[in-house]
Amino acid sequence: MSSEEPSYDALIVGAGFSGIFLLHHLRKIGLKCKIYEAGTGLGGTWHWHTYPGLCVDSEVPVYEYSAPELWSGWTWTERYPSGQEILRYFDHVDQVWDIKKDVEFGVKVIGAQFNVQNNNWDIKTEDGRTTHSRFFLVAAGFWAKRYIPDFKGLDTFQGKICHSASWPREGIDTKGKRTAIIGTGATGVQLTQALAKESSSLTVFQRTPNLALPMRQGKLTREEQEARKPAYQKFFQNRETTFSGMRYGFSNRIAVSESEEEREALFETLWQNGGFEFWLGTYQDILFDPKANRYAYDFWAKKTRARMTDTRKKDIVAPLDPPHAFGTKRPSLEEDYYEMFNQPNVNVVDLRKNPIVEIKPDGILVSDGTFYPLDVIALATGCDAVSGSMTNMGLRDIDGKPLEEAWKDGAHTYLGMCIKGYPNMFYLYATHGPTAFSNGPSAIEIQGRWIVEVIKKIQKNGWKYVHPTSEAQEIWKEKVNAVSNITLLPQTDSWYMGANIPGKKREQLNYAGGLKRYEVESQDALKAWDGFVVA
Repeated sequence: MSSEEPSYDALIVGAGFSGIFLLHHLRKIGLKCKIYEAGTGLGGTWHWHTYPGLCVDSEVPVYEYSAPELWSGWTWTERYPSGQEILRYFDHVDQVWDIKKDVEFGVKVIGAQFNVQNNNWDIKTEDGRTTHSRFFLVAAGFWAKRYIPDFKGLDTFQGKICHSASWPREGIDTKGKRTAIIGTGATGVQLTQALAKESSSLTVFQRTPNLALPMRQGKLTREEQEARKPAYQKFFQNRETTFSGMRYGFSNRIAVSESEEEREALFETLWQNGGFEFWLGTYQDILFDPKANRYAYDFWAKKTRARMTDTRKKDIVAPLDPPHAFGTKRPSLEEDYYEMFNQPNVNVVDLRKNPIVEIKPDGILVSDGTFYPLDVIALATGCDAVSGSMTNMGLRDIDGKPLEEAWKDGAHTYLGMCIKGYPNMFYLYATHGPTAFSNGPSAIEIQGRWIVEVIKKIQKNGWKYVHPTSEAQEIWKEKVNAVSNITLLPQTDSWYMGANIPGKKREQLNYAGGLKRYEVESQDALKAWDGFVVA
C-alpha cells in the first residue's frame, strides 16, 4: 500500500439518500469516511435526472429523512416535490449535516476487490487512482445503469436524441418540434405530460400501458406543515411499520368477500385520495387473488377510459382487458397524462402490434410501413434496475471472480445487504432488499442503521472482517422467492423480475415481504450472528 494512496475506514460509493445517511452516521461513531460520487452534486438519482416534468411520486413528509434536525428547519412547497425542489432539499441536508466536506465529486469507481493480505479493500477509480478502505459501502442505488435498446439506425438520427437519465441541464428545446417518446414507465409518463404541451406533435411509442394513478398534486404552506410537525416523530416511526414505508398500509379487508357496492365505495375513496393508496393501501388480496386483482383493474380502466375521447388511443393506453395483473408492474402517478392523448397533436403507437423497424436520420419507421418524421427523440427506456448498478462497477470477490459473472445465472446475497466473498462490503437499496416495493428513505434508514450496527460489532470484537456463508445466502434467496411466489408478481415481465433487460436472468430481485417483516429478519440475523464467517 503506497503512502500516497488515499486510505479510509469507510469508502462509500454514491451521494444520494443512502450514501449521505451512511456518511453521517459512520462519522458519529468516529470513522474516517469518504464518499466517491461520479456526478457533480449531491442527490444520487435526483442529480442525474433533470428531464422536464420530473417529480417525486411519494408524498412528503414520507419522502425525506426522519432526523428532527433536518425536518424542523425545512418546509416543502408541494405534496409531491419537483426534481429541482429535491435538489434544494439536499442542499439543506448539506448545510445541517456538513456532507460535502467528505465527498469527492466526479470520481467514478471502476473496480474493487478485498485484499486478504492486509484486510483492506483496493478500490480503483476512473482517474487512475487506487484507494484503500477497511469497509466498502455501495450506495449506488437501484436505478444507476441506464438502458438503451439496440435500435437499428439509432446512431444515424440527425435530430436531438437523449436518454431521460442523461438529459442536458440546459434542457432540450421541443417548442414547435416533432417529438417522440419511447417508453411509458414513470419517466415516459412525466415526459409526456410536459412535452405534449409544447411540441408541435408528440408520438408516444408504447410497449406496455402504464396503469398510472392520479397523483392529486397540491401546494403546501409553511403554516400547515409547521402545525403537523409535533406529530412527525411518531409519523416516522409508523412509516417503518407499513408494508412499503408509506403513511398507509394494506387494509385487512378482502375484496372477494365484499359486495360490489362495498368494493366500489372503498376503491372510490382510495382513488380520490390519490397517490399510491389505490395500490398499497387497498384490499389485502389484490396482489394475491386474480379475481380480486381484476376488480381493481376494471375500476382503474373505467375511471381512466372516461377521461379519454379517442377510442383508438383509449384501447391502446387503457385497454378493457388487463395487459398484466394490476400492481405487478410499478404504477406511476400522473396529473393529466390521459388528457394529453385527447389533444390532436398527441399520438400513440402500440409497439406490441407495430414494433420499431429502424430509426432513420429524420424519424422512426415501424413495421406496418408508417414513417414518423421527427426532430427530437426522448428515450424513456429505463435502467438495468436493482442489480445493474453493482454488476456494472467492476466488483470482484476474494478469488477475483467478477460479480457480473457470478450473478449471470442469478443473484445471491444475504439480507440484501452483503455478499459471500466480499468481506466488509455492505450495500443498500439494491438487490434482494425491500428496494422497489418501498419508499426510498424508509428502507434506506432501516438498512443504514443495520449496517452501522454491524460495523460497530466488528470493531467492538476486534474482528478483521466478516462476510456471509453460502448457506445464509441460499436461505435468504429462498425467502425472497417464497414471499414473491405467493403473489401475482412473478407472472408479469417487469423490471422487478429483471425482465426489462435482454439476456438478464429472470428472477425476483426484491424482497416482497414488507418493511416490518424485513426489519425483523435483519435484526434477528444481527442477534443470532450465525450467517457470517468471521476472521
